[in-house]
Amino acid sequence: MRIKDTLNLGKTKFKMRGNLPVKEVERQKAWEDNQVYQLRQKLNEGKPTFILHDGPPYANGDIHMGHALNKISKDIITRYKSMSGYRSPYVPGWDTHGLPIEQQLTKQGYDRKKMSTVEFRQLCRDYALEQVNRQREEFKRLGVAGEWDNPYLTLKPEFEAQEIRVFGEMAKKGLIYKGKKPVFWSWSSESAMAEAEVEYHDVTSPSAFYGEKVVDGKGVLDNDNTYLVVWTTTPWTIPASEGITVDAKFDYSVVKHDDDTREFVIATELVNDAAERFGWSHVETVKTVKGAELDRVLCQHPFYEDRKLVTMLGDFVTLEAGTGLVHTAPGFGADDFEVGMKYGLDILVPVDDKGYMTEEAGDDFKGVFYDDANQISLDKLKEQNLLLAYMPYEHSYPFDWRTKKPVIFRATPQWFASVDKIRDQILNAIDTVEFFPGWGKKRLYNMIRDRGDWVISRQRVWGVPLPIFYGEDGEAIITPETIAHVADLFEKNGSDVWFARDAKDLLPEGFTSEHSPNGEFTKETDIMDVWFDSGSSHQGVLAERDNLEYPADLYLEGSDQYRGWFNSSLITSVAYSGQAPYKQVLSQGFTLDGQGHKMSKSLGNTIAPQEVIDKMGAEIIRLWVASVDSSADVRVSMEAFVKISDSYKKLRNTLRYLLANLSDFDPKANTVADDDLESADQFMLVKLNKFVGEIEADYDGFDFLNIYKRLMNFVITDLSAFYLDFAKDLLYIDSADSHTRRSMQTVFYKTLVSLLKLLTPILPHTTEEIWSFLEEPEDFVQLAEMPKPVKIANADDIESKWNQFMKLRGHVLKVLEEARDEKVIGKSLDASLTVYASEGTKRLFDSLDTDVRLILMVSELQVKDLADAPADAENFNDEIALTVTHAPGEVCERCRLTKTDIGADSDYPEFCARCAAIVRQDFPETATEGFEE
Repeated sequence: MRIKDTLNLGKTKFKMRGNLPVKEVERQKAWEDNQVYQLRQKLNEGKPTFILHDGPPYANGDIHMGHALNKISKDIITRYKSMSGYRSPYVPGWDTHGLPIEQQLTKQGYDRKKMSTVEFRQLCRDYALEQVNRQREEFKRLGVAGEWDNPYLTLKPEFEAQEIRVFGEMAKKGLIYKGKKPVFWSWSSESAMAEAEVEYHDVTSPSAFYGEKVVDGKGVLDNDNTYLVVWTTTPWTIPASEGITVDAKFDYSVVKHDDDTREFVIATELVNDAAERFGWSHVETVKTVKGAELDRVLCQHPFYEDRKLVTMLGDFVTLEAGTGLVHTAPGFGADDFEVGMKYGLDILVPVDDKGYMTEEAGDDFKGVFYDDANQISLDKLKEQNLLLAYMPYEHSYPFDWRTKKPVIFRATPQWFASVDKIRDQILNAIDTVEFFPGWGKKRLYNMIRDRGDWVISRQRVWGVPLPIFYGEDGEAIITPETIAHVADLFEKNGSDVWFARDAKDLLPEGFTSEHSPNGEFTKETDIMDVWFDSGSSHQGVLAERDNLEYPADLYLEGSDQYRGWFNSSLITSVAYSGQAPYKQVLSQGFTLDGQGHKMSKSLGNTIAPQEVIDKMGAEIIRLWVASVDSSADVRVSMEAFVKISDSYKKLRNTLRYLLANLSDFDPKANTVADDDLESADQFMLVKLNKFVGEIEADYDGFDFLNIYKRLMNFVITDLSAFYLDFAKDLLYIDSADSHTRRSMQTVFYKTLVSLLKLLTPILPHTTEEIWSFLEEPEDFVQLAEMPKPVKIANADDIESKWNQFMKLRGHVLKVLEEARDEKVIGKSLDASLTVYASEGTKRLFDSLDTDVRLILMVSELQVKDLADAPADAENFNDEIALTVTHAPGEVCERCRLTKTDIGADSDYPEFCARCAAIVRQDFPETATEGFEE
């Protein structure tokens, strides 16, 4: 006996109940106690590697369904690879720095400005580690296997040290610089932000059209009575206005109208639109000039007498809206900054870190929140009769992704990583990467192609400090010597040392610099963008750990990471070593509620993974992950999980059925050779091997949805609706050791073992439970290897003729169903079926070398010539015609067939002759006692 339990005529004595919420916990404890993950890694030593590098989730709050989708997907892949000839360790990680943790402590009543930086950072660290521990248990409860006792954390000293080394290598290559130019500035976070940290929402802004009086027309425009008409959607930036931008190629018209003595300059193509918007009548064009002729025309600032506005030529002006003349404030816009620098303008930024107007904006604006300054600007324009029109303007606007507050463009001194200098290298690296879905390549390519230099400095305290010193003359000092020393200090002490020690104690002993003749140094107080943290993980984790490799084989994250982790990792990796950090990128959509809306606690439409686990078990979430098209956004609802639980029950019951009919099967003693299998069993084995090959190809292509579809089709169509349906007449009825029964059990066994292995990456708790009833060489199915398709002799011929038969079987099932509807029979075993067959069909039946009656599940089968078919027979393509009547005789109490030889053996009066002979052979002692099933 090799099966760890016994059955009595197909009725199991062992208990294999679901109860997943309880059983899964017990199973996970057994894995942990037996160190199954570690055993799997040991088995894989020396094998080719497949490294999936975990993108670190942020250590804050309970996990959500997006986390579950992500982590389970990774687990499916690494489990499959580990059972498929690869060494595929999984090292989970967490992003542990950044503003949200600072905000959480602020909510708890801590004021970072009333304590030392080191004290506040310690609170941040404690909070982050607490969140890591919390999320770790939630991920483990999903059944995710990995190095949970040794994850990577961005706050660990060894990680921080590697991050510093990445920064240093980029600095050595001239990719790190300090500049003052507009960046996304979050007044709610009091910090600069990278493009990856903003999200866009539709907003309505006050759109203003106003005139700016020409004071020096350069001989092109009249100095006394001409106004350039500009347009802005940010009136609050008018105090910072330093110019007007036009396009050199556009035509501009000088116009006037009956209701005003002034002349106005507007792009010719937009004059009619402007006139209608301003309510002008009888508009007359005085002259037309090219934009190039307006270069360096000077206008008077509408608020400040001592400021003149210069007209500049730029390529960002459009004719889609406005007037073709753009109000330009170089301190508050990227395009404005570039054109302003070209024309040598000052960079005015009269807004402070918190979004309030400064003294530089003048008495009317000083101390006013920037958004409130819109109205002040509009009122001042009205007072001077310069406001030509005001209208609300709907457009997309950037918001801080953490605080959900709008951000502003604000020029401040920041540290940047140059993308422009290595843009071509980065784009070339993308060509070496395979993307799933394929459109991901173009998406990442376009983002890199269009992105500006990366602002990497943040005005916060919880993060990795920028390892920069300043000399007495203010010059920044970043040398290989200082970088190496700081990295070593961080590796030994953690980055807190930067804030705990003076600059002189952070520099190499005896360090000197021409920028500090007196040996005095200061240090940078900004920290690095957290995307630089996680973006350095290819060195902090992949290159750092002995059991991992760089570059990784796969990065798998949500589609938002094309502008996040995929993006920052690519930039730093190319900058550091000239190659992409990954060979493949797989992206997934977002999890939405059942109506397709974004999940939000405030909306009350979230479903926590723990809620599903408590009710149904983690296996239901895992099967759900395999069942959805995660390449697009995925809808989540309890109804969806209920539906998946039905699929799970179907899978589980099928596996139970296979197992229940193997209790007396010893694979070593009872296995029938492939060539000696019964014909139907050979057909099923061919289908099984084809199924195995298809599933493995889907696993290799990360196509979980296709796996799910094939799996359910195989279980429902090939097994339940066909093979297992007619199996009972053999397994329960034939002699226990008969060739026909052992043949079918052989295929049952191979099917069960293959299914358990193939299902383990998705449903490890369930497969492990069933595996425990088998006495396979491996104590745990996770320690087994994936099945490989086996070449069956004459497989194509077997499949071809059986597929032909299956089409004919479909006709039979149709006719039997009609007979049921007409009350001719109650079930198929009541039927006497007559098949009027063509010669080709008869040859097909003969070639099957099987009991066709058994396969069709009728009590009586007669095969006659097609020419003899009666008129009322149902004909199918002149291949077969079918008639159904109720079979004569009585029902055998054992096989349930309707037979005319019931009681032929007087010792077994309720059995047909076949059953009586089998029972007499297998149970001779019952010959005079009667048989009890």
